[in-house]
Amino acid sequence: MVGFGFDVHVLAQGEDLILAGVKIDAPFGTIAHSDGDVIFHALCDAILGAAALGDIGEHFPDNDAQYKDRDSSYFVVETMKLLTKENYELVNIDITLLLEKPKILSYKAAMKANIAKLCNLSEKRVNIKATTNENLGHIGRSEGVSAYCICEIQTLTLEKN
Repeated sequence: MVGFGFDVHVLAQGEDLILAGVKIDAPFGTIAHSDGDVIFHALCDAILGAAALGDIGEHFPDNDAQYKDRDSSYFVVETMKLLTKENYELVNIDITLLLEKPKILSYKAAMKANIAKLCNLSEKRVNIKATTNENLGHIGRSEGVSAYCICEIQTLTLEKN
């Protein structure tokens, strides 16, 4: 089974830019109820979608004070618990980040390691791609950032390959 996730956040000067749990060196970051990590949010939606468990907003509403400024790794950990409870495991994850600047190549290894650890996967089963929006729209004007994620799940097995 596969699931697809998407997230988008507005960018503003003086905010932190957190992507897959990594603080990116940038003069701007996301405006959000939690830490605004679009990669982790899209990942949660992909996992929840694959297991037909709704979406991130149903499980962690952005109007709930307990999630204010929350580190988004919490959402991934809790989503993985839901997945395991339903007797599923992740097979692989593929993420595409849309961000005009800064370039994230030097951060990708740390991002991939964070995702693999939180999702109990080999790093070989996690892929992160990044692209710009060719200066078009809100992404191109550096007014926003978005992420797409697709994942595959299967019934929980006793052995991992």
